[in-house]
Amino acid sequence: MPALTPQQVQQIAHLARLELTEEEKQRYAEQISAVLDYMQILNEVNTDDVAETCQVTGLEDVTREDEVVECDKETRQMLLDAFPEKKGNLLKVKGVFES
Repeated sequence: MPALTPQQVQQIAHLARLELTEEEKQRYAEQISAVLDYMQILNEVNTDDVAETCQVTGLEDVTREDEVVECDKETRQMLLDAFPEKKGNLLKVKGVFES
């Protein structure tokens, strides 16, 4: 697999909304290329007789049903007071989508 170029790293960084220095672009190009080279080696391993495995610890997720729990007025006010920007009982957060 050909090495990743700093220009390709810049494109990936742009998609991820990351700003990188020229030095970082070069370093990441080398590091990501090394990982991809290693993945190519792993792709050559014959795994035809190997069973699929999701995890090997035997642990399971512990979940519970979501339920609405009312909080008292004092706790609610404390939470509202702790929030940096609000309008009445509404909390103001930064937008995540570009206009």
